[in-house]
Amino acid sequence: MEAVVAVLGLLFVLFVVAGVFVAVKAVQAAKRGVDRTVAQARRTVEDTGLRARQLAQPGVVGELAQLRLSLRTSMRATQDVLHSGSADDASLREAIGLFERLSAHGHELDDDLKRLEREPDRATIAARLPELRERTERITHSAESLRWAARDRARKFADDDLASLSDQIDVESGALRHWTRAEETGAADPLREPVRGRPGPEGRPQGPGGGPAAAGPARAGAAGNGDSRRPAPADPPAITTRDPRTQPTYPWQKAPRTEGTTT
Repeated sequence: MEAVVAVLGLLFVLFVVAGVFVAVKAVQAAKRGVDRTVAQARRTVEDTGLRARQLAQPGVVGELAQLRLSLRTSMRATQDVLHSGSADDASLREAIGLFERLSAHGHELDDDLKRLEREPDRATIAARLPELRERTERITHSAESLRWAARDRARKFADDDLASLSDQIDVESGALRHWTRAEETGAADPLREPVRGRPGPEGRPQGPGGGPAAAGPARAGAAGNGDSRRPAPADPPAITTRDPRTQPTYPWQKAPRTEGTTT
């Protein structure tokens, strides 16, 4: 009795621990989902504000907004391409490391542009714009180089795989059309034409059934002389089609109709 109680208590503890573990994992997953949603919503709001300032405030403020928007768009696109391709191509991990180092310079530039947006002295902003524009172009050019290199690599792999698949399909198609080779070379198909005129054991030609070639006419002459006691040779059995009910069916075929089946 005590052993049963101990086993039941142990099972209860295990169930409680498993429930707590599952609950913690569910909470963590929900928290990660909420964080991603909040971050995405924050990025959307910031991008919308930058586009609005770019259109509504011409001059140095609008150019600052344009630089920030160009930087953020290029870096985000490169990040998506590299992380989506790294799952299938391990060589992109080094590229991801380089992109992370580039991201540090991008964040620093974005912070400088954000601080200049709150700068009241327009002359100072105008004096620093050429240097900020050059930094933005260098960072976006590097990000675009990584992004297009990753896309070209993925497209090259896809083209090579498609070429190999096409070659395999051509080989298999030729194997399925094996009769065309016999027609081109003029060879007879042993499955469709019987062998005739083959010499027998004594050098005499044989008929289609393997006997001497003269056996057929001799037997026909004996039948024509009135020997009615010998039965006439039976006709060869006809080749009948297979019962459709015994043939295998495939998912894309309809079931064969049987007699008595109502539609």
